Amino acid sequence: MLLLMCAPVLLAGLIVGLLVGLLQALTQIQEQTVAFVPKLVAMVLALSVSLPWLISRMIEYSQTLFAGIPDRL
Repeated sequence: MLLLMCAPVLLAGLIVGLLVGLLQALTQIQEQTVAFVPKLVAMVLALSVSLPWLISRMIEYSQTLFAGIPDRL
């Protein structure tokens, strides 16, 4: 469940990081902020877009978890 919930944000950071790294290699600009800012923006956008889905998955997981408590006792 943890990997499923982290996947959208991590994939956005990975893809943007690879693209920025390729761009930096091609242009030989090795500034750290050039790599950090686009990744941060992409990850925030991915989180804001996927947040409703993430919340619904967490609610579903929590309901299933709490419904299974009497079975364990």
